[in-house]
Amino acid sequence: MTLADKIHALRLQKGQSLQDVADAVGVSKAHIWQIEKHRAENPSMDLVTRLADHFKVTVAWLVSEDIEAEDADPALARMFRQARDLDPQDVALLDDMLQSLLKRRKSLDGPSP
Repeated sequence: MTLADKIHALRLQKGQSLQDVADAVGVSKAHIWQIEKHRAENPSMDLVTRLADHFKVTVAWLVSEDIEAEDADPALARMFRQARDLDPQDVALLDDMLQSLLKRRKSLDGPSP
């Protein structure tokens, strides 16, 4: 489940309108709509933190960084656990490789709608 999906589900679960959430976190209703519709790809960490606080969830859960979450990918969780044993230089190399793969995928997928 993506950040957008989680924000949408939490908002509906709490019976809140787009405007209710926007007012609570200090942004426009349109911005919350853009997040929920996957049109705001990189909300600021400050906004993500305010959303997490508003919905009373952790930032890690909201951005799917909880490898122990029930919807976590087991293969990714295993790789993350294994990466903990790497030295800092190898972690940096792994990060560079991941960024290269993501950049390559983005270029193959073309611009997002």
